[in-house]
Amino acid sequence: MSDDEEIVLPKKSKQVHYGSLEEQEKARLAALAAAAKEGVEDGAVKELGDIQISSEYMELEEEMSRDKKALLEEFERRRKARQLNVSTDDDEVRRSLRQLGEPVCLFGEGPAERRVRLRDLLSYLGEDAINKKLEEEEARIERDRGREGTWYHEGPPELRQARLWIARYSLPNAKKRLSKCRAELQLAGSVRAAAKQEAQRRAAATAIYCSQIGDTRPISSCRFSSDSKMLITGSWSGLSKVWSVPASRLLQQLRGHSCNLSGAVFHPHAVLPHHFKDKIEEAAEAAEAGESEAVQSMDTGAGDAADKSEACTMATCAYDGTVYLWNFASESPLASLPGHSPYRVSRVEFHPSGRFLAAAVFDHSWRLWDLTTG
Repeated sequence: MSDDEEIVLPKKSKQVHYGSLEEQEKARLAALAAAAKEGVEDGAVKELGDIQISSEYMELEEEMSRDKKALLEEFERRRKARQLNVSTDDDEVRRSLRQLGEPVCLFGEGPAERRVRLRDLLSYLGEDAINKKLEEEEARIERDRGREGTWYHEGPPELRQARLWIARYSLPNAKKRLSKCRAELQLAGSVRAAAKQEAQRRAAATAIYCSQIGDTRPISSCRFSSDSKMLITGSWSGLSKVWSVPASRLLQQLRGHSCNLSGAVFHPHAVLPHHFKDKIEEAAEAAEAGESEAVQSMDTGAGDAADKSEACTMATCAYDGTVYLWNFASESPLASLPGHSPYRVSRVEFHPSGRFLAAAVFDHSWRLWDLTTG
């Protein structure tokens, strides 16, 4: 830089100094406090500002996050689990698990793993969980024991009449049966042994006589009639069919159930009706003449009106709780016995007299129906 060049000095800007507001704020707050103490009117206080001052404090609770709290609880549970005393006897460990209602053994689990599992369960349920379970079980047993005992209730007149009728029917038959058994005991041992051998010989000579496809679905029930000339079958398709024996020809098809059949039985007095005999003879003659088409298209209806009877000859039951009564005159049910639904009826059976029908139900009960009154 030469001496001739003019030196230009930078112009300093004027510095502005701001005063502190601390003293003014202190004075203002002191004036507000004094005004509040002396009971100055609101108008005078408003001139000092709209800031409201209070000497009260609100304590803020320290809220721990849920994850952190759960983590601490898990650490505490593990600490307690390590301090629990669990038996090293595997049999005792199994008994403890059974008392807690837990699986005694898991797949691939050894005694050590089983002991660790019991310790973890006790850390969740408490060390005295087993004792509590035992006390609850004892209390339940005592409560059930108090309910045990003989109790009586007044039944309807129909129940008394049914019991008297069954007794009058059963006692003479039981007397005859016992007399027959006593007479058999008087026979010589050689005679009884020969009769037993003859029965075994006949059983050993038993062979398949005939076979027939009964339905497109599995057959769930079958029963012979009292004269052994008919067979009734029940299927999962809901159909029940009556077959001739031994020709295995379809005589009647019963339609009415909408789900799986669980039982189908004949009335004790049901025998082969005349119109079924005519069908069997016609089918046999047609078969001998080689008219197979006539056999396949054989009518399965009810038959002549002279042979139609309204008497009940069959009974069926199904999974949906329905019980139907049938006869040989119609493919539709005569009547239904209500009151079982929605529970499954597993079996039906006629009394030997044919007057009563018993039904076994999946609600732990059985029902006895008087078919003369419904």
